[in-house]
Amino acid sequence: MYIRTTTRKNKDNSVVQYVQLAHNVRNPKTGVPQADVLYNFGRLDKLDMDVLRRLEASIRRFLGEEPVDSPKAPELKFISSRPMGGAWFLDQMWRKIGIDSILKRCLKDRQYRIEVERAIFAMVANRALAPSSKLKLETWVPDKVFIPGLQSLDVQHCYRAMDFLLESKDEIEREVYNATADLFNLEVDLLFFDTTSTYFEMDEWDEDNYDLKAPGHSKDSRPDLPQIVIGLAVTRDGIPIRSWVWPGNTSDMSVIPEVKRDLIGWKLGRVISVIDRGFSSEENLRILQQTGGHYIAGERLTAGKPEVEKALSHPGRFRTIRENLEVKEVIVGDGEARIRYVLVRNPSEAKRDAYTRNKHLEKLKEKLAKLKELDGEAHTKAHCRLYSHIVYKKYLKIDAKGNLKIDEKAVKEAEKLDGKYLIRTSDDTLSVEDIALGYKQLWEVERAFRTLKTTLELRPVYHRKDDRICSHVLLCWLALLLVRLAEVQTKQTWTALRAELEKLHLIERESVDGKVFQRTELTKEQTGIFSATKLPEPPKILDISLKKGSKT
Repeated sequence: MYIRTTTRKNKDNSVVQYVQLAHNVRNPKTGVPQADVLYNFGRLDKLDMDVLRRLEASIRRFLGEEPVDSPKAPELKFISSRPMGGAWFLDQMWRKIGIDSILKRCLKDRQYRIEVERAIFAMVANRALAPSSKLKLETWVPDKVFIPGLQSLDVQHCYRAMDFLLESKDEIEREVYNATADLFNLEVDLLFFDTTSTYFEMDEWDEDNYDLKAPGHSKDSRPDLPQIVIGLAVTRDGIPIRSWVWPGNTSDMSVIPEVKRDLIGWKLGRVISVIDRGFSSEENLRILQQTGGHYIAGERLTAGKPEVEKALSHPGRFRTIRENLEVKEVIVGDGEARIRYVLVRNPSEAKRDAYTRNKHLEKLKEKLAKLKELDGEAHTKAHCRLYSHIVYKKYLKIDAKGNLKIDEKAVKEAEKLDGKYLIRTSDDTLSVEDIALGYKQLWEVERAFRTLKTTLELRPVYHRKDDRICSHVLLCWLALLLVRLAEVQTKQTWTALRAELEKLHLIERESVDGKVFQRTELTKEQTGIFSATKLPEPPKILDISLKKGSKT
């Protein structure tokens, strides 16, 4: 038995060799020995030689012989291990949207010695994976994470990239929105808008001289610190399409004209804007109807407006459209003065409001009883504190003798509002259910703000220059965009996604011949994440770096 090769010449005069396992048998007619083929290994140029080596080793073991020693592979030393799954995932989402291409187009006529697009992505990935200061990125990039296409990052490069980002803000935001809307078929018929504030940790601050950082109504319960106001417009799925930054003393009522003007510039004028009670002045509502747009707006129940009072006292039964969601449509006025309202009631919330109010009244009665026991200056101070208390003052009145008493009429009026809120709309084509559910989805903006402030750690902000502050918000907006797209497609929270993805590591091994960069094996959950988002998985071997003179 032996291995032989045979040759065949093709029509194009090329020669092909085949490898066969054969043994000789004698021809019964002629008596001449001839080859009998037992197995065809295939073409020589496509033959896997390791198959023959394994066959040889198997035969030697069967015969009880030691296999021929093969050359030893060089020893591989374990050098390092870094998380790579989260950064790889975000980078693939970044490229899928085309943000890398958008930034490079904006950079086309500029000359930078640094890779600006990679620096911006690194800062965005940092917000999503391990929020830190720009200075800490100098150690985070080379030691704590694998950023595709970036080995190191200098803090000065971060600042230059942030300056470019702000200079090209309008173009970048518009192109990112267009690319995202086309790729993910964003539903922008309904847009939600809200504002929040974020504060600054500063050793020194001149309250009388400021531009962007200013004192104002803090939504973070930090009135002692300077702040800015941030606005977000998001889709019904919570995808942020645009952000705004205003000085910290900006009122909610004043920003609607600018927001509407910017959205019209993006051809988003004919949409239904959903806003909270803080924005619903008559002037703002008229602005939202420009260019064929409409609004769904919350109304303050205790503002004392005659139309609101009529809507609240309108007869009729509530209709249940969802669990703990009852609605009643109310039309106030006629002709051009006609206003369409939807009164909403949540039975569970009504019970909670009643329980909370009763607890407050119990404590208030105790405080009133103690107040009677005080005399002189102590009585006066306690009287003033109680009458100006943020919770108790709405239930109090002063009688003819100047004493504080519980206002039973105010209590009765409060009972009528338990679990209720009022919505106003300019669109007569929307169903009552769509109006109620549309307004209820306003929590998507609040969810986006929570993600910005907690997961992405928007606050506190340490930048001093106004331009850098605005650029920092843009970085957070880009991170929020990637995070929300991931959450919508996988139906998982980013916290859960990040924890699973960061288990995927990049292993660095080294031998005398060079280095090998290899990822760990993908888990079932990681494979599911890449599959759900239709993003490519990282290759098993990311790079092989050979040393000069290596024979490998």
